[in-house]
Amino acid sequence: MRTLLRVVSVVGLLVFLNGCGGVYYSAMEKIGVHKRDILVDRVAEARDSQQETKEQFSSALEHFSSVINFKGGELEDKYNELKKELQKSEDQAADVRDRVAAVEDVADALFAEWEAELDQYKNASLRQTSEKQLKQTKAHYYKLIGAMKKAEAKIDPVLDPLRDQVLFLKHNLNARAIASLQGELGRIESDVSRLIRDMDAAMKEADSFIRTLKAE
Repeated sequence: MRTLLRVVSVVGLLVFLNGCGGVYYSAMEKIGVHKRDILVDRVAEARDSQQETKEQFSSALEHFSSVINFKGGELEDKYNELKKELQKSEDQAADVRDRVAAVEDVADALFAEWEAELDQYKNASLRQTSEKQLKQTKAHYYKLIGAMKKAEAKIDPVLDPLRDQVLFLKHNLNARAIASLQGELGRIESDVSRLIRDMDAAMKEADSFIRTLKAE
């Protein structure tokens, strides 16, 4: 089942990005894969993407530090390494944004469906129980998506100075240029530390949310 959900999650992300999420959800319902299942899988995929992002930005920081502490050798090689790390970071940042957006899309669809189905109950007690579960799930979800958004917001403050450094080095491959960038290292290290801290918090919320949905 997990393998199936991973496959449909990738397909679903592509469909979502092309603006056909509703069609995709309906098709999955017909084969027994419900929005709740898709939400669990997308949250897991977003969590995994955040872990990869954390690792990638740590790697980019190491490469930037190695350029700043350059002691000799081929400076152009160092520049090319940093440029590659920046591109990997850009790609990973885009993946995180797409994954978070996909989580929001299926969550909105799930909650809208759940809300609409409350009116179908004939048993008042069952309706009340379902409504209570919906409110609790929403509250937990909003805490999760808030943590994910907070972590996502920390990405650009790291990417922006890295973009600037790579652009600057492109036309200034010399020791004087390297020395002028040393003041940026501490700020970038602080920004990466904040990013990692918030990514860790978001991943913790993701694990908690997944456990809650699976327990219901």
